[in-house]
Amino acid sequence: MRQLFSSRLALGLIFSLPLAGFCLYVVFLQPRFLLSFSASLVFLLGIFVYQHFRLVWLRAEAELKRQDFQEKANLLEAQIERQWVALKSARKKLVDYFELKTIAEKLNQSFSLSDTSSVLSTEVSKLFGHKDLTVILYIFHSKTGELGISASHKGQMEVNIKAKKGDVYDQWVAKNLQPLLIEDTARDFRFDAEKIKVEDDRTISSLMSVPMMIGGKAIGILRIDSPVENYFQTEHIRLLSTIGDLGAVAIENAQLYEKIEELSIRDSLTELYLRRHFLQRLTYEINREIRQKKELSFVLVDLDYFKKYNDQFGHMAGDIVLKTISMLLVEVFNIPGSLVCRYGGEEFAVFLPDCSKERAAQLSEEFRERVAEQAFYLKRQETRMTVSVGVASLPQDGILREQLIEKADRALYKAKQSGRNRVCVS
Repeated sequence: MRQLFSSRLALGLIFSLPLAGFCLYVVFLQPRFLLSFSASLVFLLGIFVYQHFRLVWLRAEAELKRQDFQEKANLLEAQIERQWVALKSARKKLVDYFELKTIAEKLNQSFSLSDTSSVLSTEVSKLFGHKDLTVILYIFHSKTGELGISASHKGQMEVNIKAKKGDVYDQWVAKNLQPLLIEDTARDFRFDAEKIKVEDDRTISSLMSVPMMIGGKAIGILRIDSPVENYFQTEHIRLLSTIGDLGAVAIENAQLYEKIEELSIRDSLTELYLRRHFLQRLTYEINREIRQKKELSFVLVDLDYFKKYNDQFGHMAGDIVLKTISMLLVEVFNIPGSLVCRYGGEEFAVFLPDCSKERAAQLSEEFRERVAEQAFYLKRQETRMTVSVGVASLPQDGILREQLIEKADRALYKAKQSGRNRVCVS
């Protein structure tokens, strides 16, 4: 290290001595040369300072241009990002519109309320595509106005929901008729999450629910809940609201379709089934009972002297009697699978699956007694009505529909010939 230092010192002295000698020579022996040399140094220094400031200015200008280009690049990048976001949004909307078109087409192909509800619930579950999501469709009862589950799916499987009439979330939507979005049920101050856990053992961490409206009238509620927090976003509930609007129209159409079907197979006065539908069902039930080797009973009922009663008190009074008799028929012959119909003007028919002739005769007698005891008050006058009943059974009286009807009709004729207000068995 010392050797290196000594060598550098020696080198410095070697170069310094000639320079010092040159300076002494110039100062003492060549003063004019010193003046010229100094002027040259000043000139060179001036040029150096000029070039230095020019270089600083050029650097500043270049920095400004760089910043300007950077700003333009940032603006262009932001514009590209906005366009990319818009493109992604357009793609998402295109996919959503395609899904909505698919849902609308499938709903248009569904006529019954059960099919429509199932399609709506299933397609919504597919659209949001998570196996742990639960989709619930509630429909308001037309008479009571209460909520009732029409369909429910978890993934692609039907699931049983405890809250058949909806929980506090559904009641909130039903009351306010506004969409509901909850990102975290545990932190939402509007609802008591602990109470809800007691009512339903499902884990509900986030949900969205929309009312299904038509012209200011609530048809039902469409809801999706998830066990994952912050699963749903604002764009999701917008999409669900659109689906809810489509579903509301489809459900109303299905309800109207079912009402029209009911009107085509039910009597408008008594609300009992009409003869055509009754006979179709009777044929099916006879075939089923024959296959299973069981009994089936058929009952024909006729109101005694109804034409005379109608002429005396008027058709309005006759309608009251028919409606009352219809209600008594439904009450008395209320066994599983039974069907009551208005068979003719003042004639009624009942078939009773898995019912013996003896049991059918007992029920018929009970019905006859109920009718005889029933008082009709018309124009402040108490009146009474009686019925005649004929009973036949399968297989004792035949295995064909026509045979069964003929035997019951003969028994009914026998009851009328025997003085009316009685039950006769074939």
